[in-house]
Amino acid sequence: MYKIVSSLVLTALAGSLALAYPAYAQNVQNVQEAPLRAHLAHLSADAMEGRGTGQRGGELTVAYLEAQAKAAGLKPANGSSFRQAVKIAGVRSLPAKSDIAITAGGKALPLQFGADWVWGPGDGKADHKLDADLVFVGYGTVAPEEGGWNDFKGMNLKGKVLVMMVNDPLPTAAEPNRFNGEGLTYYGRWTYKFEEAARQGAAGAILIHTDKSASYGWSVVQNSWANAERFQLTEGKVGTGLQGWMTDDTARKVFAAAGQDLDKLRAAAEDKNFKPVTLKARLKGTARAEVRKLEEFNVAGIVPGTDPKLKDEVVIYTAHWDHMGKQGTQGDTIFNGAVDNASGTGALLAMAEQAVKHPAKRSQMFLWVAAEEQGLLGSAAYVAKPLWPIAKTAANLNLDSLNWVGLVKDVSVPGSERTELGAMAAATAQAMGLTVAPAKPDLAGGYFRSDHFSFAKAGVPAFSVGAGRSWVKDVEANNAKAATYRDKYHQASDEYDPNWDLSGMVQQAQYTLNLGRAVADAPKMPAWKEGDPFGKARAAK
Repeated sequence: MYKIVSSLVLTALAGSLALAYPAYAQNVQNVQEAPLRAHLAHLSADAMEGRGTGQRGGELTVAYLEAQAKAAGLKPANGSSFRQAVKIAGVRSLPAKSDIAITAGGKALPLQFGADWVWGPGDGKADHKLDADLVFVGYGTVAPEEGGWNDFKGMNLKGKVLVMMVNDPLPTAAEPNRFNGEGLTYYGRWTYKFEEAARQGAAGAILIHTDKSASYGWSVVQNSWANAERFQLTEGKVGTGLQGWMTDDTARKVFAAAGQDLDKLRAAAEDKNFKPVTLKARLKGTARAEVRKLEEFNVAGIVPGTDPKLKDEVVIYTAHWDHMGKQGTQGDTIFNGAVDNASGTGALLAMAEQAVKHPAKRSQMFLWVAAEEQGLLGSAAYVAKPLWPIAKTAANLNLDSLNWVGLVKDVSVPGSERTELGAMAAATAQAMGLTVAPAKPDLAGGYFRSDHFSFAKAGVPAFSVGAGRSWVKDVEANNAKAATYRDKYHQASDEYDPNWDLSGMVQQAQYTLNLGRAVADAPKMPAWKEGDPFGKARAAK
């Protein structure tokens, strides 16, 4: 995790920025509250219908962002257009029209879709006929930097259905820091498991859910897989034909019917010498789903750089424009998403207005990405077909769910320590009279769950600028106020209140713009710390 740089070093860094870049010190870029508030209020209004992926509210949002980017003075980033198409499939499993089952001992196990397991296509195709062995592959991880860890051991898994555990191998007394110790690595995320299964040529992948390993209950899986339309990219690297989850109780029944003890296999999988175990069980039948193909759009605008050479490089600011849209038929059906993420979307518009007035040496891109709530799809689509070469992308600073409570004395920069952005983030904070919030173990893998991560995987130094929690005043009241958002997250109650004090939101946006300007004016692009796994992608370009 990141470490707070000593005040002496921070002073030197802040001073060096001012000395090396007097234009940065003089070109005051004051993010204004009035436009930020206006954008926030409009984007989260009922008229925008919750900005849902594949819904009318999404179309309205893209049109609004396109118009506002042009009005702010940004240049189109995609030729003559502000739009970048993101091709998506909406999928909804059809268990009543499917006959897929797990068989063991020649008999189909009585598994109920939703209650015991869930499944659906991972490749955007409607029908999949399967007759494949189930293979337990432990954590399903290939991590060369972890002592050559490989849960597959060269086994040919083409056409198999892989059964995997979620999370990382546990630290041990001998290796307390393996797989980042208490913190989660990307290898532990469910998204990685599905990606690795596809790389292994598997026909399908089923994850074993426990509340502890997933950091959420089975109801979260049910809501996403059994009760709602899911979205996935249809271009580039797609998933296996079948993806799914099963409850821990279901996994125990399957393994027992296949003549295996799940607990013993779990214990064996904690050792890097573990080898895959083919179960005496098969997945048979046809899995059917309703599939619709659609286009969503990222919106991107440019502030051209001023330096003859550095203008060919870019700093990218991102925020996702989507929320949950309209759901249900009774009560409040609009999931407005005021904090998540009309706040970040509006902040980028307000920041762009100021950046246009004060161009930096490098170019700057303001990028509003689609379908973050569906699995970072918009940012993944951008990285797959970037509007600016990835090798010339200096950094990505992401804003997601901004401070709606009040002024703070600190800023949260988790993940910045992985690169030279960490020192620049700390220096920028000090120059604004802020401190860097103390680090916390990333138990739930927060670094891997927002749009900056798509850039990090491609080798771009990236992180999300988080809201601080050291309030300037009214500490108790503001702590209580901030805590109320837990019950509003991804609910229809995440609505804009005109009485909100947006001083903290303006402060967060200003910090992000100041840091981006420092990166845009720096003599060289920031580098990853030696040994960081995401730095390998940058080195390969």
